[in-house]
Amino acid sequence: MTNLTNSQLRDLRSQLVVEKAAIEQRLASSEHYGFSSSLKDESGDLSSYDNHPADAATETYERGKDLALHEQEELHLSRIEAALSAIDDGIYGKCRTCGNSIPFERLQALPDTLYCTAHSPRQDISERRPVEEEYLYPGFGRTSMDDHEDGYNGFDGEDAWQIVESWGTSESPATSENANVRNYDEIGIEADEADGYVEPLESFLATDITGKHVSVVRNQQYYDYMDHEEGDHMLEKE
Repeated sequence: MTNLTNSQLRDLRSQLVVEKAAIEQRLASSEHYGFSSSLKDESGDLSSYDNHPADAATETYERGKDLALHEQEELHLSRIEAALSAIDDGIYGKCRTCGNSIPFERLQALPDTLYCTAHSPRQDISERRPVEEEYLYPGFGRTSMDDHEDGYNGFDGEDAWQIVESWGTSESPATSENANVRNYDEIGIEADEADGYVEPLESFLATDITGKHVSVVRNQQYYDYMDHEEGDHMLEKE
């Protein structure tokens, strides 16, 4: 027997029945939060196989949100049904763990509970991060080989990013991490890295297809070369 009066039991049963009906109505009206149909039906696409994951980002997020809401409703419904069964069995209001009476005030706030405060199952929020973040962070953690002990000089993840970055990003000199950036050409990762040549001299000396008719391309590397007094200014005047 419990310490609840018949009037209290009727009120709590009525509250549980109302909550159960509300959940069942929400599940029915939302077609179980859209899980009665496929993602293809919701998006209108015949197939998603040829789509980049980012193209379906909104649909994937909404699907995950609906899944969480659906699971929450199903869990709440199962707790309500368990509480109604406990009322029918005459054990409602007693803690399943210790057998002590659950205060009526607690039952009013949580009519579907079957435990006292001391033995209520803990509902800690998980602090675990998605497993894929082990590979996504840092950005070049898997493929940047600059610091490799074997002195790797081949094409790596950083090189791949630099190629993509060369087509433009949302960065600007004002938001760049490098305080010494003077223009947009210096924003990228290792923007001063030699691209297509080893020595600066190779970037501004040119010939025709036969290797003759030597000429000088006056690019930034050329002016830096001359500013460092590595070239002959007398030849420049000529």
